[in-house]
Amino acid sequence: MSDIQEAVRERYAAKALQMADSASCCDTSCCGMEDTVCGEGYTAQELASVGIDPTASLGCGNPTLLADLRPGERVLDLGSGAGLDVLLSARRVAPTGHAYGVDMTDEMLAVARGNQAKAAVANATFLKGTIEEIPLPDASVDVVISNCVINLAADKRAVLREAHRVLAPGGRFAVADMVALAELPAEVKRSLDQWAGCVAGTISIDEYTAALRDVGFRDVDVEITRETRLEGVDGAIASAYIRARKEVTA
Repeated sequence: MSDIQEAVRERYAAKALQMADSASCCDTSCCGMEDTVCGEGYTAQELASVGIDPTASLGCGNPTLLADLRPGERVLDLGSGAGLDVLLSARRVAPTGHAYGVDMTDEMLAVARGNQAKAAVANATFLKGTIEEIPLPDASVDVVISNCVINLAADKRAVLREAHRVLAPGGRFAVADMVALAELPAEVKRSLDQWAGCVAGTISIDEYTAALRDVGFRDVDVEITRETRLEGVDGAIASAYIRARKEVTA
């Protein structure tokens, strides 16, 4: 495991333990930035349906809404954390669809499986693994979602390549993530703590778009949803909805 992966794993293992101690399903910050308004797009009703505190701030957006999920589809959440988006996806694709979540943190997987049991959602599976090496076969899902996680990966092309691999032809990529609007200082990019906090790992919209196209995605679209300026940091970051599609083979 790389130093960056280990820093991220340790941070989110600690968050999982905090959740277990407080009996809360989700963290109340967005990637460690408590002053950022996040999680827009979730309704109190759908959060309550899977036992989530409606007052919590959750990730960078709502990828389950962005993905336009339909009954019968197979969904994969990259970096599924406490399981919110997996459980909501499972409800959206029921009764014949299935939702998968992959996470590398044992403590977070335990929280997610506990939340699944409390929500009584049967059509969901949480898998241990990294988003750079997804433990699913080729063309095994119809939709890949993620919420403020891909920016944490040191090798984002590996993540996007894997997302493309597990998608069936015509499958959809629909994630909420952080992007850089301006160049961040070198000292920020070197900081593992900032990596784990969704800052140093952000890349520009052009770089994100190019990486998606390079691994085979088409119809790439990036929509900025909220800009954030960080105290003491010259660069700017933003929450974004990022969509793409895997081509249909002949």
